[in-house]
Amino acid sequence: MPKSPDPQDLWREATRRLSDAGIEGARLDARLLLEAAFGWKPHALTLGTPEVSAEGLTRFEGFLARRLAHEPVSRILGLRDFWSLPFRISPATLDPRPDSETLVQAVLDRTEKNAPLRLLDLGTGSGCLLIALLTERPNAWGVGVDRAPAAAAMAHLNAHALGVADRAAFAAGDWTDPLAGRFDVILSNPPYIPLADRAGLAPDVRDYDPALALFGGVDGLDPYRRFAGELQAFLVPGGLLALEIGWDQGEAVQALLQQAGWHSVACLPDLGGRDRVIVANSPQIGPF
Repeated sequence: MPKSPDPQDLWREATRRLSDAGIEGARLDARLLLEAAFGWKPHALTLGTPEVSAEGLTRFEGFLARRLAHEPVSRILGLRDFWSLPFRISPATLDPRPDSETLVQAVLDRTEKNAPLRLLDLGTGSGCLLIALLTERPNAWGVGVDRAPAAAAMAHLNAHALGVADRAAFAAGDWTDPLAGRFDVILSNPPYIPLADRAGLAPDVRDYDPALALFGGVDGLDPYRRFAGELQAFLVPGGLLALEIGWDQGEAVQALLQQAGWHSVACLPDLGGRDRVIVANSPQIGPF
């Protein structure tokens, strides 16, 4: 009977293959894929010698082949941690990035913890932004909208799994088209990459994130033009708007909002110090 492979040997060999393919973080990726394929507890490789099964080995080889093709680990596993919460993702949803937590923090910094807030998340994807906020604001409720019905369905599943489904609703539609009424906060991480930048994207992004969630027209600003003109009608007077942007779009998006009459327009950096979020308020008194 052939001897089972040594787990440490599997880890070393997988790390080597991933490194040779130019994949950063190869050692961590190899460990995560091994743990998932064999059903090992986190850090089992560093704490002992876990069992290697034939079924797990077949599963691991499949996972490794996908990672060698630059499919992100989060997509292989169908799971991404965001705001310390586990979110299921699918081909219809954007893979949440840590930079987007800047948007969550910007809203938290500008709202009261126990306020009965009405939140609107445009382009909700996995629902990570809205759900993260609902876990921090216990008296808030929110609506998430996405053009992809499969994304809205995934956000609904995540809301159930993370215990906020009674305060969240999700709909498929083109931005505000399915909506009526007003909200206290509108937030969005819209598609903002210029179409001309497609070829220069990392394959992990270009080949696996949905194009619908990536590209914002020729210059990447199409969603912000629409938001600048439409969203005051969906906010209460003085309501908060918070938008994620590309690192080089701060001045352009601020100008669009200021020209449309938004108040207190400001640009906030992410943890790396690059422009990441625009915040603004609707006029206190206006054509409502």
